[in-house]
Amino acid sequence: MPAVAVQPEPGQPAAVQPDPAAEPVQTSGQSAAQGSTQGGAPASAPTTVVQISGTRIAARGFTQPTPTTSLSTADLERAAKPNLFNTLAELPALQGSTGRTTSTNSTSSGIQGLSSLSLRGLGTIRTLTLLDGQRVVGANVTGVTDVSQFPQLLVKRVDVVTGGASASYGSDAIGGAVNFITDKKFKGFKFNAEGGQTKYHDDEHGTLQGAWGRAFMDDRLHVTLSAEIMKENGIDSPGFGEVGPNGRTWFKNSAYQIRPLAQTTDGLPQYTVIHHAQQFQYAKYGLITNGPLQGTAFGPGGVPYQFQYGSGGVPTGTGAVTNCVNPFCVGGDLSGSVGAGTNLAMNLKRQVGYARVSWDLNPDNEIYFTANWAQVKSHFTPNPGAAKNANLTIQCDNPFVPASIQAACAANNITSFQYGTANANFPANINVHPTRTQRRFVLGADGKVPLFGKEWSYDAYLTRGENTTTINVHDITLNARYNNAIDAVRAPDGRIVCRNPVAAASGCVPFNIIGDNPADPAAWAYIAPPNGPRQHTTQSQDVASFNMNGEAFQGWAGPVLMAFGAEYRREKYQVRGDPYGAGVDDLSPNSALYPADPILNSTVGNNWYAGNYHNGDGSYSVREAYLELNMPLLKSERWGEINLNLADRPMKYSTAGSVNTWKAGATWQTPVDGLRLRAVTSKDVRAPNLSELFAAPVVINNVVQYQGNTISVQQRTVGNTNLRPEVARNSSFGVVLSQPSWARGFSASVDYFDIKVTDVISALTAQQEVDLCVAGNQEICGAVVLDSPGSNAVTLQNFNLASLHTKGVDIEGAYRANLKDWNLPGRFTVRALATRTLNFITNTGVVGTIPSEGAGVNLGGTPKWKLLAQQTWENDRMSFTLSQRWFSDGVYSNEYIECQTGCPASTIIHPTIFDNKMKGATYVDFGGSYNFSKALQVYFKIDNLADRDPEPAPQANASFAINPTLYDVVGRTYRIGLRGTY
Repeated sequence: MPAVAVQPEPGQPAAVQPDPAAEPVQTSGQSAAQGSTQGGAPASAPTTVVQISGTRIAARGFTQPTPTTSLSTADLERAAKPNLFNTLAELPALQGSTGRTTSTNSTSSGIQGLSSLSLRGLGTIRTLTLLDGQRVVGANVTGVTDVSQFPQLLVKRVDVVTGGASASYGSDAIGGAVNFITDKKFKGFKFNAEGGQTKYHDDEHGTLQGAWGRAFMDDRLHVTLSAEIMKENGIDSPGFGEVGPNGRTWFKNSAYQIRPLAQTTDGLPQYTVIHHAQQFQYAKYGLITNGPLQGTAFGPGGVPYQFQYGSGGVPTGTGAVTNCVNPFCVGGDLSGSVGAGTNLAMNLKRQVGYARVSWDLNPDNEIYFTANWAQVKSHFTPNPGAAKNANLTIQCDNPFVPASIQAACAANNITSFQYGTANANFPANINVHPTRTQRRFVLGADGKVPLFGKEWSYDAYLTRGENTTTINVHDITLNARYNNAIDAVRAPDGRIVCRNPVAAASGCVPFNIIGDNPADPAAWAYIAPPNGPRQHTTQSQDVASFNMNGEAFQGWAGPVLMAFGAEYRREKYQVRGDPYGAGVDDLSPNSALYPADPILNSTVGNNWYAGNYHNGDGSYSVREAYLELNMPLLKSERWGEINLNLADRPMKYSTAGSVNTWKAGATWQTPVDGLRLRAVTSKDVRAPNLSELFAAPVVINNVVQYQGNTISVQQRTVGNTNLRPEVARNSSFGVVLSQPSWARGFSASVDYFDIKVTDVISALTAQQEVDLCVAGNQEICGAVVLDSPGSNAVTLQNFNLASLHTKGVDIEGAYRANLKDWNLPGRFTVRALATRTLNFITNTGVVGTIPSEGAGVNLGGTPKWKLLAQQTWENDRMSFTLSQRWFSDGVYSNEYIECQTGCPASTIIHPTIFDNKMKGATYVDFGGSYNFSKALQVYFKIDNLADRDPEPAPQANASFAINPTLYDVVGRTYRIGLRGTY
């Protein structure tokens, strides 16, 4: 776990710092240079000016108003994580980040395997992630970066800017920015080797990293190289049934049991959270779900038996089951449950190679070139089988139907029956394989030049970034082929063939889903061909940037500091899906892999069970410039020092037009010993991304309710090039106490934040668009045609309709002490960081909805309280650290009304629920290290020491009923490693 609250000398590892009891402690937002001037650092010590990422100004003595938390090399090493993403995701301000334990139940989202950071729960698309202050090409069409693609061993500091940073860095920094800062002129050799596994002997993982740097030609030529490989084996699916993987016993098949709204006038709640939920619309190997034979299940060899319903349920013959609420009973035969079959963690492999070469033109100026190659591969199972929830019709004359059931059909005068199955006889589970490959090159120059009679710093660079993403899905079925293969008939010559003659003529092979029967390899190859869904995406990013900062002139209270610059950026993408998913008229380029098939829709596509990727492309460019000023307003021994910080950045997008961002903040170093006040307000933006502007088109048929009638429409999903940027107003006010003379070694800060985002880009359903048009929204009316029978259409697009509003309090604190003052060995540090989310309000802008409160909803990513604390004892030879990660109890939804009896009638907006409490969690970690020498260290780490189980997270269907965004779903994990620097 990182030491997060306050940091000494952010650019330096702990090994080169002076005695912590005598050194200054940096509070968030304070530059390292200022920190070095407090607390009696030797006057002869060299001054290092370090730019903190919340601002473009880098100067000795500058204190920025934007709260920023810095993690040093020592913090990152102490966390002992195989991926820096996991270290950062534990910070309280980072909420809703995505990693290898999230989206494991998704086939088509495109974000699987992404390690992307989210601040304030506002989403990864509203957090700007930088490398050395520079943008990195997106690893997804939404533009978000993948931290796994960064050269992590060379990272010497990470700055987390917990306030709006658009005026400094441009679009996407609504929630803030995370800046990874590398050691640009590393000299020597360093390595890290680490390995471990969980208590359950799974998720075995290993990391090997190495970096080398050297100076040549009288210290003018600097070469730095690094390479790293990391493999995490993941936690595989246990398959079907209520069985957690590898001995985990906490999975309970939790779900919502939801009574019909019209029945809630009886004073009882509509929602009840149940465990051991049994979906009675299918069984492991098949279940008749309606009619006189309802409740007949099939086992080995297709032998029929009476299905055991939970809750003492009895089938009614109408599809319902007594004592059960559709679609769930409680208990009974759970062998066909699919919820536990989702991987808890993906198998992930990351490989990164990085090089930096620089040439010093003189002692103050250099030119440099960096190259980064990174590849991240992952694979996982989103679900076992392919459950069919009572949506199949089996003909009684199907030769796979047992003779006893055929006789029962005749006796009951029926020719078919409704059927559901988990398809557990499939020989393999669906498996998804995303691979992301990055190639990034930077050519730049930085240094110092005279300007306005002063010495100014500059930085200029050109960037070319490319990311190729390929997603391959294996062992997944084609819907039309499956439906035709299971509908078999006996031919006159006695053979079992597909009933549809067109399908039979095009290669259909009958597939038996009546009971547990070995799958016919030929039939499996027909319904799940070896070339499954495939998506290939190429993204590119070109950037030209120029930045300068320095002293503009001498003001009445001190030097006026200025930073200015300009940037041009171009983003482009192209995505291609396979013909069966995307739908194309001409299959000839892919005829060998995806041959034409008359029963498949070759124009629309959407033929796969899941993973129907479509084609799309688009690009946009942006030109921007910025100016930032820091103006001392007061410098008085009596009243202290006041600085005003202003910034402005106009931006012009080729698609979204012009938009302006700005920042205004101030700091007051009060005359009270160690007390500083800070405040900042800003206008920040997020421009629409490539996916929102140029979404791959999809066309399907649908129905909507219009003027009291049900009408058929053609539903067209496309991008919207008329989208406007999202606009945020981000304000914070804070109090900082840093190293007062009466509490040497103590620092703390408290900051209140308030973020309002309008014109939020969001997608609507076809019915929601119709309702909004009827309500008078003319922008939406332009996307619907409702009065032309035969030509009615609804175009699904993203619109600037929604809004977000979050506010809360950040608290940081640290205390360092040299225990020799108490005649004890070593040094002791206590650190803590907490975020209290007061509100997280989402307004969809949709007719018939109300703003919803997300703070404290533990099914989401924004608990009311989130805490990270750490206690460390260390000396020159060893260290031990105890850490605590905690978030508070919450609810399933703030819109629910909790009651057990005497409940009001439920409404769509405010349903009633029996119990609306979802517990929080506390995780305790323990780690330590031992130094064999100044250069060599062995370390260990145990995460989730008590093996705390995740809380059940009920869904409307019994699938993946956990929340990996908040809860640790992996369990106790052991790691041991060796690192060295020479």
